[in-house]
Amino acid sequence: MMLKDFLPHPSLRAFVRCYRIVHLKFDSQDPPPFKPYTPRPEHCLAFYPHDRERVDFTQRNGSAANIPVALVGQALSVTNRHVHGNFMVVQILFQPGGLFRLTGMPGHEINDCYIEADHVFTKEIHQVNEAFYHADDYPEIVRIANGFVESLVRRARKDAHPIDAVCQWMLEHPATSLDKMARAAYLSPKQFERKFRERTGVSPKVFTRLARFDRAFREKNLQPSKDWQSIAFDCNYYDYQHLVRDYLDFTGLRPTHFHDLESRAPERRFGLAEHYYETQV
Repeated sequence: MMLKDFLPHPSLRAFVRCYRIVHLKFDSQDPPPFKPYTPRPEHCLAFYPHDRERVDFTQRNGSAANIPVALVGQALSVTNRHVHGNFMVVQILFQPGGLFRLTGMPGHEINDCYIEADHVFTKEIHQVNEAFYHADDYPEIVRIANGFVESLVRRARKDAHPIDAVCQWMLEHPATSLDKMARAAYLSPKQFERKFRERTGVSPKVFTRLARFDRAFREKNLQPSKDWQSIAFDCNYYDYQHLVRDYLDFTGLRPTHFHDLESRAPERRFGLAEHYYETQV
């Protein structure tokens, strides 16, 4: 069983943060509970070379299922993911602004979306998914992913801009002053907000909240016995109540209640859990 992150080739890291492979096998007579999938500051392509998942949206009616390759926009609320059988997903997690540079599509157009990727990319993505299916091992999957992203980079629609490096910096430093970040991108505050939303789908303020919340979520998964007050301070929250507010806004639940639910996610059957991608590479 596998839940692991892999770094892309160095020449691709301006566009891709990591590849994530999740591979789990379940008895068809005993399907696992759903996984509550948190909002996190990212866009991704999700390939399903074997059995696929069903995604239920918690903030609106509806679900998506049987999609072989999905483009996942910036999520602002939890989705419940149902998996079964021989489940594998290969995710290409883009750097902030990476998807915009490759496609020219403003990020806000796909907020809270989980759509068939060939609405945006060419049918080539289905050939890539087929190659993942026939791959002999996980390193071969990474090589295939690198080749696919290299082909996208050769056809990139937008040039790099200083704001791209700023967006990436803010992933790891969400407490940084936004005025300082605008100056680093050589933009006025108004221009910075407009270009930031175009690239990431959300405002700089929402992005920093998502990055900080995601860090707290992963910190708890990495150290389950760590108390919430310590997590709040380590993740740059003013106090525990501010952390609670983000959990309520992004998941609808208080931290302890959400992690009780998340502890029953499918990967937990195999002793696996999401945490910082750097610790899983």
